[in-house]
Amino acid sequence: MNATHGTMTVRQAVFDLLRAEGMTTVFGNPGSLELPMLRDFPADFRYVLGLQESVVVATADGYAQATHRPALVNLHSAAGVGHAMGALFTARRNRTPLVVVAGQQARSLLEGHPYLLSEDAVTLPRPYVKLSREPARAADVPAALARARHLATAPPAGPVLVSVPSDDWDRPAEPVAPRRVSTTVAADPALLTHVGEALAGARSPVLIAGAGVDRERAVPDLVALAEAHCAPVWAEPMSHRCAFPEAHPLFAGFLPPVREAIVQTLTGHDLVLSVGAPVFTYHVPGSGPHLPPGAELYLLTDDPEQAAWCPAGTAVLTGLAPALRGLGGHPPRTPRPQPPARRRPAPPTPSATGITQAHLVHALAGERPDGCVLVEEAPGTRPLMCDHLPNPGPESFYTTASGALGHGLPAAVGHALGRPGTRVLAVVGDGSAMYAVQALWSAARLQLPLTVVVVNNRRYATVDAFAERFGMKRPVGTALDGLDFAALATGQGCAAARVEDPDSLVPALRTALTATGPYLLDVVVEE
Repeated sequence: MNATHGTMTVRQAVFDLLRAEGMTTVFGNPGSLELPMLRDFPADFRYVLGLQESVVVATADGYAQATHRPALVNLHSAAGVGHAMGALFTARRNRTPLVVVAGQQARSLLEGHPYLLSEDAVTLPRPYVKLSREPARAADVPAALARARHLATAPPAGPVLVSVPSDDWDRPAEPVAPRRVSTTVAADPALLTHVGEALAGARSPVLIAGAGVDRERAVPDLVALAEAHCAPVWAEPMSHRCAFPEAHPLFAGFLPPVREAIVQTLTGHDLVLSVGAPVFTYHVPGSGPHLPPGAELYLLTDDPEQAAWCPAGTAVLTGLAPALRGLGGHPPRTPRPQPPARRRPAPPTPSATGITQAHLVHALAGERPDGCVLVEEAPGTRPLMCDHLPNPGPESFYTTASGALGHGLPAAVGHALGRPGTRVLAVVGDGSAMYAVQALWSAARLQLPLTVVVVNNRRYATVDAFAERFGMKRPVGTALDGLDFAALATGQGCAAARVEDPDSLVPALRTALTATGPYLLDVVVEE
């Protein structure tokens, strides 16, 4: 039955709850089953339209990371959730709090086999959401969303999904009062003291900075601890945020995602303290120990799963900022020498025949404005960015934690939306850009200060490079000839240009980085 006069509907109760939680921006691509939710859409809410569901989720992911708040996503039944699965996988790996409301066919039709039915709406998104449920009654929808919102932000944060039949929205429901739920994880004091004493007595400690440090806004605390102990700091393998200033004298570089190489890199250290990162993320098979002989391992994490599969040593479940400050009360017992500074490669020599990727990255380092947020999805260019484009510190760099393409461009749109007035620079490969190029339409409609640099080498270069590990000269299906990214951008309302001449690169970057609205620069680079 419909709600009677004077009775609150599910829709009213849900929007009142969302308003109280500050979740007044909705990311979506509406279908027929979602229209009842959007009827009489409140004037104080904002609907951000994405032109495909994976774009919608990735945009919300960037927005939630930028604002430090959960974001609301509206998807269309099984097909929309299916389109979004790759982006949900990335959001789970990014530890991004998203509350997904998925449409479902009308409850009155669920016993048949109606058009647009999500046959098993709860199972479909697993295992890439923390919670997946379809309430048994329409009246339970507001409470289910309240629970989902809090679970999304509980450590480790991540996406949650609630499936709502289309005829639930106009049924009666009770209001749900907003609640405060603590998401702080406190360490066992005795165990944290044990870590502090081990660190104080170590001869040559080394720190590993994980994305969790930046996510919890604990970078200054990690810097203070590293400086107090004169300890070199390595970024975790496949690092997807800047957890330590990359121009700092104690920054040692980026750990490779290879077991034997990590052991070699950490050899000589008697204590390894990993903060906010799993131990370790590998990309290729390996064998042998995970750590060099004689090294004690300690892990600080808010993720019970990371703690459970830590291969050795001591894992402490804790909030990172208070734990790092607590470790600061255990200074080194004997003075330690300053570790050698990281060797930086020489500036690249420009090519006489075209723009190289190294030339592009070096130019970006020189032209990147202060305060500019960098979002990257150019896997073939990332090693050069690690060498030539250091990130300054907290909340300055983001990439996908999952390795799945299609996140970077829409996530950059979300970051720009969530940080009004901040220049966002997206560096994406040509292959990556094509996964979600329609995100440019959203950027144009919102007139965001977003600069997109497409590294156009006309192929999936990372796949070609990785093929060498399998003894392949070049695999099939990696050539990407004939794409005009400037035309794709202007066709969606973005200003754009294409550059191939090395002498024109820096002026073109300056134009792109100072544009008032979104601007795409298609940089054709040598293979």
